[in-house]
Amino acid sequence: MVKLFSLSVLFKCPSTVVPLAATHNLQSFNFFQRKSVEEFMVFTTQIITERTQPGQRQSVKEQEYLCHVFVRDDRLAAVLISDHDYPRRVAFTVLSKACEDFASKVPSKDWPYGAQAHIHYEGLPEMLQKYQNPREADAMTRVQADLDDTKVVLHETMESLMQRGEKLDDLVEKSNQLSIQSKTFYKQAKKANSWCCIIQ
Repeated sequence: MVKLFSLSVLFKCPSTVVPLAATHNLQSFNFFQRKSVEEFMVFTTQIITERTQPGQRQSVKEQEYLCHVFVRDDRLAAVLISDHDYPRRVAFTVLSKACEDFASKVPSKDWPYGAQAHIHYEGLPEMLQKYQNPREADAMTRVQADLDDTKVVLHETMESLMQRGEKLDDLVEKSNQLSIQSKTFYKQAKKANSWCCIIQ
């Protein structure tokens, strides 16, 4: 069964990324891990938005997840975190729809200020739930032929997004967004994943 875990809308300022709205579906994770998983989804969402240019779409593999990002020319961005089975074409249609809906309900003058502007937008939870089934969104994709003509960059790992000399481990360690518990969770998950690769 394909799964969507997170849908976020952000604004990409020239020097920072401002979160505007987000929703997460973490029911498939252990109750005690959910807070750490959510923190990492927020952290990852911001990093891939920072590393994506306006007008660009890309998908980034991070362990068993795919992070899809779309930054519009007006710097409004959306990120969808899914499992590997969720069709990329459908994911980018959902991201376009999320941006369009958000832009139609929240004035663009408020985007650079995020939470300080008291943005009220509640469309993401319903969208995340509705498009859990990619067939729901697939009808939309047929009328968005322009999406097929757009080049989507697929990065094999988060590391491939990093700038020269930059390491994901270092960003995790320096992050103020992640609690000590989440940093420990990241290290343990990374160690467990490398051990699984050796066994296989």
